[in-house]
Amino acid sequence: MSDEFQSPPFDPALRARLRFVLVEPSHPGNIGAAARALKNMGLGNLVLVNPQRFPDPEARFRAASAVELVDGASVVSSLAEAIDDATLVIGTSARSRRVPWPMVTARSGATLAHEELQTGEGAAVAFVFGREASGLTNDELARCQHHMMVETDPAYPSLNLSMAVQLVAYELRMAWLEGVRPPEPPWDRPWASSEALEHFMGHLDRMVDHSGFLADREPGQVRLRLRRLFFRTRLDQVEVNILRGVFTGLERVLTGGGKGRRGKDS
Repeated sequence: MSDEFQSPPFDPALRARLRFVLVEPSHPGNIGAAARALKNMGLGNLVLVNPQRFPDPEARFRAASAVELVDGASVVSSLAEAIDDATLVIGTSARSRRVPWPMVTARSGATLAHEELQTGEGAAVAFVFGREASGLTNDELARCQHHMMVETDPAYPSLNLSMAVQLVAYELRMAWLEGVRPPEPPWDRPWASSEALEHFMGHLDRMVDHSGFLADREPGQVRLRLRRLFFRTRLDQVEVNILRGVFTGLERVLTGGGKGRRGKDS
């Protein structure tokens, strides 16, 4: 695949102001898998609050090629240490709370985070993920300006920790790409003009008439749908010329003017 079709690397200046906080993760494998999920999306800045087993070889093993994120993870003793300097904190939760709280989905939360980062270099965003078994406590959720709920099927809403991290990281990347995605590469031939398309459609109409296809159908509807089909496709000038050449050959056959010319690959 050529470079022009590759997704660009995440902006390092924005990446530095995004962090993913895992509160008291119990399994080191989930730490490694979360690190791998972050690297997939060009993100990093993993913060661990009181991990039960860390450092641990299992975390490095599960990280695969993202082992540097595991080795570089910050370990703190409280959620406050992890988020105090953040200007926007979004905590994940699969449970409704007695006191309603501003809620976001993974997608709208990512958009909110992206908008926050655009407000200035002092802006920093933290996404907080709870314990594998019990999530975040009410006190921890109270430290978050927004609560995020991933819109899973209600029959089984529980997500593995690293899966939740992957979903949020992906939505963050997509929110960022909306503003930086490179334009489509230039087409190799000029688009057909309106005049050329009208001549093409007239030629197609004549060929369809010669074919007898319209005998038992509504000609107006058929022509309209064929026009819609080719307008939807958007033909370039070379494609119009190729198709008109094919039509000309078929017309000769249909009108008894010849068998048409066989191509090199016939």
